[in-house]
Amino acid sequence: MKQLIDKAEVLIEALPYIRRFYDETIVIKYGGHAMTDAELRASFAVDVVLLKYIGLKPVIVHGGGPQIGRILERLGIESTFVEGRRVTDDQTMDVVEMVLGGTVNREIVALIQRGGGRAIGLTGNDGAMIQVTRKVLGGRDLGRVGHVERVDPAPIRAVAEAGFVPVIAPLGIDEAGLTYNVNADEAAGAVAQALEARKLILLTDVEGVKGVGGKLLSRLSAEEARELIAEGVIEGGMIPKVECCLEALEGGVERTHVVDGRILHAVLLEIFTDGGVGTLITP
Repeated sequence: MKQLIDKAEVLIEALPYIRRFYDETIVIKYGGHAMTDAELRASFAVDVVLLKYIGLKPVIVHGGGPQIGRILERLGIESTFVEGRRVTDDQTMDVVEMVLGGTVNREIVALIQRGGGRAIGLTGNDGAMIQVTRKVLGGRDLGRVGHVERVDPAPIRAVAEAGFVPVIAPLGIDEAGLTYNVNADEAAGAVAQALEARKLILLTDVEGVKGVGGKLLSRLSAEEARELIAEGVIEGGMIPKVECCLEALEGGVERTHVVDGRILHAVLLEIFTDGGVGTLITP
């Protein structure tokens, strides 16, 4: 009986959040360890299906860097990175498009459908949905790596309104019709802004954003986050993730989250519990 009561208490704790986010769009960037571990993959799929069935509107934007890396290595194509971004020549782009728009996207769609939901895969060049220009980083041309200029939300909304979960591969298209590789965090942030999403959730392979002394910060304001970046407390690969959150907040997204995707049901725990399992960044 105690266990049953505990389950009821969990549902009661979730109720205010279910009410608050009912019929709201939640954009989730799916990547890292959560994509490679079988138990975490199943956990993520259940999370997404549950969100859909209780009235939220989940939209998935996925990565695929490790999968791309494995195929490139198998083909004997060397990978070069600049500040964490893969330099993408034409040969590499063929692999990126095949892996992101094909293999990985279809696997995630199948995963959600095995979990009891319905999903449709999209890529950013479907309907010229994610429009980009060529990205230059630190004065270096990264090849076919795109900087998001605009997202047309119409294809995503059409899929969601038809009752499906949109699963988006981070590819973009320029004015000449050329396809580009887009950083998944950047794509997710731009999609969240275009959809006027209530939340943007970035699944990562770390606990969240850490402050002085390596202590996990459960909540940050945008101003505090900028100060921690300036002071060098937030550093390395966490900087672009936090900056992605800050840009999304400036673009009208109400709340952004950096969440540890290595935890089972991390998405549900972050949205529907008082404590959460990552870092909430607010305006």
